[in-house]
Amino acid sequence: MNALIPMKGAIAAVLVFGVSCDASKQAPVATSPKSTVASNSDAKSRCELITRSIREAGFPVTITCDDAYAYLASDTYPAHELMTGIVGSNEQIPVPAKNYVSPLRLNPTKAAKFTTIDAAVGVAVNGVPIYDYTSQGELDPSQYDPRTDTVLTGQLDICNGHAGRGDDYHYHASPKCMIEAMPNKDDNPIIGWGFDGYPLYGNKAPDGTAIEKGTLGLCNEMPDDLYGWRYHTSDYPPYIIQCLVGDVDKRTLPRVPPLRALAGADRPSGTPPRDGVENLVMTKTGEKRAMTYTYQGSEYFIKYEPAAQQDCYDFEWNTVSTGADSRTLCR
Repeated sequence: MNALIPMKGAIAAVLVFGVSCDASKQAPVATSPKSTVASNSDAKSRCELITRSIREAGFPVTITCDDAYAYLASDTYPAHELMTGIVGSNEQIPVPAKNYVSPLRLNPTKAAKFTTIDAAVGVAVNGVPIYDYTSQGELDPSQYDPRTDTVLTGQLDICNGHAGRGDDYHYHASPKCMIEAMPNKDDNPIIGWGFDGYPLYGNKAPDGTAIEKGTLGLCNEMPDDLYGWRYHTSDYPPYIIQCLVGDVDKRTLPRVPPLRALAGADRPSGTPPRDGVENLVMTKTGEKRAMTYTYQGSEYFIKYEPAAQQDCYDFEWNTVSTGADSRTLCR
């Protein structure tokens, strides 16, 4: 039976029992997020604040909460333009993720030391994961490395995202296409959340004042009167959250595994062609997706469409690093 694959950034609901959040109600002021244990009332207040940040952003995201976490379920596939303008392509293509759930702590507490993660550190208000600025796994936040800077090396599209090794779309810097689509973009709104439960804002403070260079901490964070701490994006490294200042249980955090072949060998991981590619664009025709680009005068592509098997896709590709082939790949 043909699987109906969500291809337009649809967000799935997660069923979690506990605190109920109604985004249509006015969210109360949160109690101190520095408490190590949150009461049901505290958790509900935090849930409502998180839910309201999503609703005011205008994205059809479903949030559910228990007494410890708010859960945001997503296929990680946004509605805005994807992959356009990438030069340092890793020859991967965005494919909707399966059962991706972002847990946001409802009782955030400042940790004794920061946490780095070689995957997502948070999630944007449209359900797309947020990574640190690098392309090479877990980083040392105290040591900036321009060789792994995804902005500097041209690995990001015009929206500051790209597809990773799991063929999952995510951001490494300010999600500017998402922000541009937000009806409350001029209000300096929350644009995402760290997995430790602290919010992410844009380049300006919530009151609209500029964030002076040197003000932000190692993780691109600063104190906040309401939330305890908050993160910001910036036009300079590290651009976005690069580590988490709050307590977080890494065992609860989501990862997107690579696509697997229905039969035979998996598709080999791509590697960035030397000196970069040109004219990279991604197009869609119905349920079909295609990413095309040129390299040293030759045309290359990766294409896919939903297969007959659930959560599977029929792929065809001709890439610089892996050559030409076709295969059915599954989540």
